Amino acid sequence: MNLPAQNDSPQSLVDRLITVSVAFEGSEEIAESRVLARSFLADLQEVHGLAVSDRVTGTVQLVVSELVTNTLKYAPGPCLLTLEAREGTVEVTVWDSDPRLPTAQATDPSRVGQHGLEIVMALCHSFAMHREPVGKRITATVLLADDPIRDEADRQAE
Repeated sequence: MNLPAQNDSPQSLVDRLITVSVAFEGSEEIAESRVLARSFLADLQEVHGLAVSDRVTGTVQLVVSELVTNTLKYAPGPCLLTLEAREGTVEVTVWDSDPRLPTAQATDPSRVGQHGLEIVMALCHSFAMHREPVGKRITATVLLADDPIRDEADRQAE
């Protein structure tokens, strides 16, 4: 990860790319992907001085877990997980070797399982899938700051 120079302020780091990547090949590494996400977010706070709420930490860990799980379950070979912090967001990108893009199924409360992509798309600020020369890349963006408008709407809906 990029460490700040002594004269860097938290504001200047928001505009700079902070990133970490790791390759995975087995299902035992799903838990490791969540640990990496937690560590990355802790470094954003402790090393770079960026505010990261518990809600954002939980959301990023869930998104990482769902995307890595789907990749290891449905795509042959390794996957690459990249976490990037920039411009007030955390981008979670997963690359795998399978060119087929996943599709979210229609909402069905009686369906058991296969809700991960729906959940990720609902939680994230943005979501994109792209075919690559080899495989595909899926990127989900989570806002670092809690969304007060969305939080208030959620409270009113309860």
